[in-house]
Amino acid sequence: QVQVVESGGGLVQPGGSLRLSCAASGIFVRDYTMGWYRQAPGKQRELVASISRGYSTTYADAVKGRFTISRDNAKSTVYLQMNSLKPEDTAVYYCNIADGFWGQGTQVTVSS
Repeated sequence: QVQVVESGGGLVQPGGSLRLSCAASGIFVRDYTMGWYRQAPGKQRELVASISRGYSTTYADAVKGRFTISRDNAKSTVYLQMNSLKPEDTAVYYCNIADGFWGQGTQVTVSS
């Protein structure tokens, strides 16, 4: 059974940083693309960043230059380093593996 668990969310002031982690079990993550999505209240879920099995990365325009996605296959974990956070980054952040497995989400709130 595949399990995906996010952690690292919280409340941060504008301009601050957070690092999200997503740990997977029951799946060999090295074979799959891993990604981070987010969903703000009243909005659709959107892709934030993804990293392929070959370590190619893609980013939403809104986060380019501020967020960095990385992966550690040995730990079955994908990370999202978020810097220069803005209030509009406030959302529930979800991890996705292999386009089929989702975590429960972790809340990120950017507010003074």
